[in-house]
Amino acid sequence: MTTSQRTPLRRRAAIGLMALASAGAMLLPMAAQAQAGAAPRVKLNTSAGDIVIELYPDKAPKTVANFLQYVEDKHYDGTVFHRVISNFMVQGGGFDASYKQKPTRPPVPHEGQAALAAGGPRNVVGTVAMARTNDPQSASSQFFINVADNAFLDPTPIPPGDPVPQFEYRGKTYKDVPRASLLNAGELYGYTVFGKVVAGMDVVNKIKATPTGAGGPFPTDVPKTPITILKATLEK
Repeated sequence: MTTSQRTPLRRRAAIGLMALASAGAMLLPMAAQAQAGAAPRVKLNTSAGDIVIELYPDKAPKTVANFLQYVEDKHYDGTVFHRVISNFMVQGGGFDASYKQKPTRPPVPHEGQAALAAGGPRNVVGTVAMARTNDPQSASSQFFINVADNAFLDPTPIPPGDPVPQFEYRGKTYKDVPRASLLNAGELYGYTVFGKVVAGMDVVNKIKATPTGAGGPFPTDVPKTPITILKATLEK
């Protein structure tokens, strides 16, 4: 995997995802607000229009705190949507207008399984998830907005017990599975959904429909007309 860290590709082109995030990141002022308040919202003022994302700190607290810290640090200001696949997702948060990757903090702990087990959202149209490499613990600043129902990206919660009495995965049932083997199975982690677009889905649809091609270090899927996040701000 290159330093560009690719996103979760379609079934026929399954590669790893893009991003890094922070396991040991300090929860600074804005992050603390996310812990205390309910459903904070972030507005992405983009060159294609505004997108408002509602976040779920009750489902993925560390992921939300990490995202808000990047917002507070103005990390997203001036970054581009560098990967757009019209029937899959649009991804940004990692590269500036020259396609130079921005520095990030350490990765954020993966919360996808716990979030889904707690009733969190799945990777359906309009939800926002963290991008990462093949390493489940590698998400940092990059995120993607689902523009299709991408069930294959959903985490698979692991039932209690050791061994796990019964476990279902992709239509098959397994019995008496050692817990350690499931905890070490990277394919079960999926991608952590931590928010949803609540305004500006028309802008997301405009982005997904933009013509793409090669750009910077990427051979495909880059908007031919750059789409930039001009400013990211916390609304409440």
